[in-house]
Amino acid sequence: MMNNLFDQFASPTLFNIPLITIAILTPWLMVTTPSKMLATNRPTLFQTWFLKAFTKQIFFPLNTSGHKWAFLLSSLMVFLLSMNLLGLFPYTFTPTTQLSINLALAIPLWLATVLIGLRNQPTASLAHFLPEGTPTPLIPALIIIETISLLIRPLALGVRLTANLTAGHLLIHLISSATLVMLQTSPTISALTFTALILLTILEIAVAIIQAYVFVLLLSLYLQENT
Repeated sequence: MMNNLFDQFASPTLFNIPLITIAILTPWLMVTTPSKMLATNRPTLFQTWFLKAFTKQIFFPLNTSGHKWAFLLSSLMVFLLSMNLLGLFPYTFTPTTQLSINLALAIPLWLATVLIGLRNQPTASLAHFLPEGTPTPLIPALIIIETISLLIRPLALGVRLTANLTAGHLLIHLISSATLVMLQTSPTISALTFTALILLTILEIAVAIIQAYVFVLLLSLYLQENT
């Protein structure tokens, strides 16, 4: 039972082709190409509005040097949001439930923000390890704690995204299975569980959007500390 339950998070293959590659490339096919025409269609207008609103929201607190990351973080937001939402459709695979993929996104971007801080403002970056006014006996312990806190950031980014999406998919799988089982024995309870399934699906749509936004928002906060 447990093996069947977690099989949905294993990368499927078709004709020896890993479908995780198709799942990662599919969201980019849905992005409309820019047009030079004055009158554009609704998807293009919505895409333009979303990117402008998101970029303004994320990069408003950052200084000018941090605005160079606008294209990268906006693309990351669209990528995570598309995969999180597409994974809620039946017979689809969600790459962002894989910890390896999330860490592959989190570690390089986090490391880039740290290296930017060490290159541009080394004194201020190193000062985070030892706040001003720290008592002398606490200096070694505080440096160790701050170092661990810094190194655990990319792990927290990847685990947060993986855990939230995995938990939601497991609940949807369990409740849908219970609905089918009780459909013949108890239609009333089956109707109640189906209602709970609909509400949970709506909740998971919100979770997919929020988790993608939180992932990019935390990266922007790390960037803000180092620029």
